[in-house]
Amino acid sequence: MPRKPTASDAQLGLQLYDLRRETEMRKARNFVNFEFNPKTADEFAKVAMAMGTPQNAHLRQVLSYWQIAASLVLNGTLHPAVFVDTCGEGLFVYAKFKPLLKEIRAKLDPDFLGKIEELVKQDKGCRERVAVIEKRIATWMAAMKAQEAAAAD
Repeated sequence: MPRKPTASDAQLGLQLYDLRRETEMRKARNFVNFEFNPKTADEFAKVAMAMGTPQNAHLRQVLSYWQIAASLVLNGTLHPAVFVDTCGEGLFVYAKFKPLLKEIRAKLDPDFLGKIEELVKQDKGCRERVAVIEKRIATWMAAMKAQEAAAAD
């Protein structure tokens, strides 16, 4: 039976949350979560390979942050349930890029989002959360397409 979450898990979860409030991290998260919506690995690569640009820095900052957070769980430092409860945004990032994983891994990085994916595969709570997020993303994308179609009319 897995261990129960501890006060240390709670403290680390809160610290991870607090780090996301830093000014530059907020800008990076806004870019990755809402402004950057690649439909192909090539579109992803344009930003991923644009070293020295703010967009590239934001992408690397967010992706590495969530990989580190997932690593904390995988190494037993943070309880998976606390991660799901306090770091759901990392699962959103994974779900957002999941349709492109195979192609991005083939073209750019064979380990792209590997720690998060490993965590999702290992933890039922993470898998359930990703399934909910994927439905939300599909609804969001359908709404965006409807808005674009209405604007084109």
